[in-house]
Amino acid sequence: MSLVTLLPFIVLIGAMFLMTRSAKKKQQAAASMRNDMQPGSGVRTIGGMYATVKEVNEDTVLLDAGPGVHLMFAKNAIGAVLSDDEYNRIVHGAEASEDDGLTDDAVVPDDASSLIGADETAADDSRIDLGKNDKADKAAEAVEPAAEADVAADADKAADAEPKKTDGESDAK
Repeated sequence: MSLVTLLPFIVLIGAMFLMTRSAKKKQQAAASMRNDMQPGSGVRTIGGMYATVKEVNEDTVLLDAGPGVHLMFAKNAIGAVLSDDEYNRIVHGAEASEDDGLTDDAVVPDDASSLIGADETAADDSRIDLGKNDKADKAAEAVEPAAEADVAADADKAADAEPKKTDGESDAK
């Protein structure tokens, strides 16, 4: 066989080797992170719950999710072990320190129009009033007596008509 026919197989085997190697590294890093947990560490479970490690066993972890709330989780259910600063910022809403790069000077827009550069006056003019319309209420009150009589006659006809079939009933025997 020539080298040209073997080249695609060699490339394929090399790519598979590199992918499995990077996946193994990620698994080893996650396992070492879970094994390095200490009581008092803040963690995030794979379900998104934040808690503090109370006790670490061989395959399980006892978490303190709040006052009087203790939960037993498998070690594999721990998604991340957080630093103390990050845990306090997320759970307790503690202020970010100066070296985090997060400042209170950031402006968060209340709508998306400022993100696309739309004119503010055009956005204010096109707002929709979702309030109750008084004209519709007045029109409903001004129903003619003749129309009320027609409605009453229709109701009498419906009462005299044969009742409709419900589920499970049929004419077939």
